Amino acid sequence: MPVTQTTPRTSNHLLAALPADVYQRLQPALELVTLAMGQPIYQVGSAIDHVYFPEQALISLVFQAKDGATMEVGLVGQEGMAGLPMLLNGTSNSHDAIVQVAGKAWRLPAAVLLTEFHCGSALHGLLLRYTQAMLTQATQNSVCNRFHTTEERLARWLLLVSDGVGADTFLLTHEFIAKMLGVRRAGVTVAAGVLDQAGLLRYHRGCMTLVDRAGLEDFTCECYGVVHDAFAAVASER
Repeated sequence: MPVTQTTPRTSNHLLAALPADVYQRLQPALELVTLAMGQPIYQVGSAIDHVYFPEQALISLVFQAKDGATMEVGLVGQEGMAGLPMLLNGTSNSHDAIVQVAGKAWRLPAAVLLTEFHCGSALHGLLLRYTQAMLTQATQNSVCNRFHTTEERLARWLLLVSDGVGADTFLLTHEFIAKMLGVRRAGVTVAAGVLDQAGLLRYHRGCMTLVDRAGLEDFTCECYGVVHDAFAAVASER
């Protein structure tokens, strides 16, 4: 007689942290999808019909000003879930959500998640802690953008990207990074050059590799540690 799988085999930290009974209730509605680089997940004002739990994919939450300037206000990787506004009774999105790194993600109807969330199961506390971590990320991003150098901001951002995809090599262009950091492309090129010469990373034809992760953590500002610790605490608490 085959053994029924009741606990998730996934690299997504939220799904992996769920008790077997909660996961079993969600499992029939979970769908593994492939997200392409640049694919829009949500657009400003669009309804949130589904939420996404990334496996290897990375999703950027992006603000776009009227003049076309952009800046990343949040990052969702394998530690989290895209679609949080619907937990706060939001019927639509206040920013764009765009796939930054292609890969797999679990898609779940928002209605299914809300039903489980309002039951007061373990999912409720887990997602509230994740919401707090996302608020910490947004706050720390603002602090970092105001007080730290482009080199430090780039190092912090690359470390968070690495955490989000669970790898030290990923495809990114300087132009895309500039849009996420809200700086000129030339500024990213100079900053990346500084980190490259220090032996911390290598960039070749759109492929970014963190050569010395420990060195990069020493180089960057304290903002990375604050955000990293906030997400690490989400699944470890009960």
